[in-house]
Amino acid sequence: MDRRSFLLRTTGCLLSLSLGIKPKKIYSFNENSIKKAWFFKKDENEFVRCQLCFRGCSIAHKKRGFCRVRENRKGELYSLVYGKPAGLQIDPIELEPMYHLVPGHRNLCVYTASCNFRCKHCHNWPITHFPPEQIRSYDLTPEKIVEETIRQNCQSISFSINEPTIFYEMMIEVAQLAKKRGLLTLCHTNGGIRKAPLLELLPFLDAVTVDLKAFTSKFYEEISQAKIEPVLETLLTIREANKHLEIVNLIIPTLNDHLEDIKKMCRWIAENLGKDTPLHFTRFSPAHKITHLPPTPIKTLEEARTVAMAEGLRFVYIGNVVGHPGNSTYCPNCGHKVIERSHFVVKKNLIKEGKCPFCGEKIPGIWIAS
Repeated sequence: MDRRSFLLRTTGCLLSLSLGIKPKKIYSFNENSIKKAWFFKKDENEFVRCQLCFRGCSIAHKKRGFCRVRENRKGELYSLVYGKPAGLQIDPIELEPMYHLVPGHRNLCVYTASCNFRCKHCHNWPITHFPPEQIRSYDLTPEKIVEETIRQNCQSISFSINEPTIFYEMMIEVAQLAKKRGLLTLCHTNGGIRKAPLLELLPFLDAVTVDLKAFTSKFYEEISQAKIEPVLETLLTIREANKHLEIVNLIIPTLNDHLEDIKKMCRWIAENLGKDTPLHFTRFSPAHKITHLPPTPIKTLEEARTVAMAEGLRFVYIGNVVGHPGNSTYCPNCGHKVIERSHFVVKKNLIKEGKCPFCGEKIPGIWIAS
């Protein structure tokens, strides 16, 4: 079972059980959920221009940006999802996917309604493709989210499922509080955030997972209604900030499975982000508006992994294929298996002090929670 099917089966269950509260069936805006947004500029005639993501939406009074959760009210921009998570979900950290961050620990994932992309293949479309008033949510402050993380014996908080950029104000406050309590923090993003807000956020994150959906402008424009250039800039910014970075490439048959494009992508990663950057090739399953294509052939994933390793990438994974050898971590020097995984379960972790126990090769990542 992948993250998407797990999500649809469990959304709304955790908090009902643990806190004794239920999600609201009808979203209501109140003082706790409406917060003045960060990163916007005032234009003439009460227009505002959002500066949070690559779109730079120009928004009129009483209107919202492309993400549906940021609204102009008399020349001021407000977030409509602050303190209104659509769910908190407990997962193994591997589900992000994040393989080089204290393997096997419990992570609490925070998400809200909507997104700033419109991916036709989105598995989470019942959440990401609707405005907040159409998605049930909880009234939870950043403080309560952090407290629940600790109460559930989770070592980290992640911002994922939908695009966390759009709930930026809540995300950064949760991350700041989490760091004060000794928790690990990470963000799983589509990479569409602008550089200024990203730089403001990164000091409070331990790691970032970025979806690099393809390596062509055509895919981003036609399949996701987005652009690739901001994503590449985000990747470079994360690397320059020296944060742990992992990349996910969901391979969709006929749309982004061309080996020549995959080769170009891997070469760009190796040259610009470093050969130690973990790369996850994950298997597509039909969803949302792309149900006419089959699941990704395992052979395609294996060929992509071979191409990536030929380009010098040292940690290349195959995801959403239960039991595949490519789900485990191997020492790039001696070839020994140092972390054995089965899907999202860590069966064995032999790494000692960040090194291969067989040859002493350093394995990049964060292996012990600070």
